[in-house]
Amino acid sequence: MDRLKGKVALISGGARGQGAAEARLFAAEGAKVVIGDVLDDQCRKTADDINANAKAKSVIPLHLDVTRAADWRAAVERCQREFGGLDILVNNAGIANIKGIEETSEEEWDSVVNINQKGVWLGMKYAVPAMRLRGAGSIINISSIYGLVGSFGSAAYHGTKGAVRLLSKAAAIQYAPDKIRVNSIHLESYLPRCSTSLRQKNCSRSSMPLRSKEAPSPKR
Repeated sequence: MDRLKGKVALISGGARGQGAAEARLFAAEGAKVVIGDVLDDQCRKTADDINANAKAKSVIPLHLDVTRAADWRAAVERCQREFGGLDILVNNAGIANIKGIEETSEEEWDSVVNINQKGVWLGMKYAVPAMRLRGAGSIINISSIYGLVGSFGSAAYHGTKGAVRLLSKAAAIQYAPDKIRVNSIHLESYLPRCSTSLRQKNCSRSSMPLRSKEAPSPKR
């Protein structure tokens, strides 16, 4: 239960769902955690619940809009001020849009790109200098199975999650000399911050198998 004892983690999109689960697990493993989100009330409630269960101040909530550099700077500074540094970054925040290429508006495209792709870049940009001060670090970028395969919709989501995968590979090479590990995680059929009906609609249109049972196997 102490695999992360002495470590400090920053988790974006930590107010609920997967981000909150990550915060609970990290705290249970001995880490000090800062969770950031735009859902301020929910973020505070999640932190309070984890702290009450642990009977200790293990988690601190803060406002974090991942598209804003100033918010990232403030989040990293909070980690350093409250807990002495930063060892782990989880770029967890993300949104989904199930529309295809032609149906997606420019505004919708920009919104998904700004949160899912730009947010990951900004998180790494401001976390890395703090990790260098600690002599090592770990960055975990949450991608998706949609960053590995195509489907019949979710154009912007596919594009951003694929970008996160390759950005993570580039960062892993760039920061290996600093002993900072960078990995992407590709969850299956997970659409963040979407209603049940939206997930069901997306599954009916977009989560199709790569090859149907009737389709012949390609010749080699």
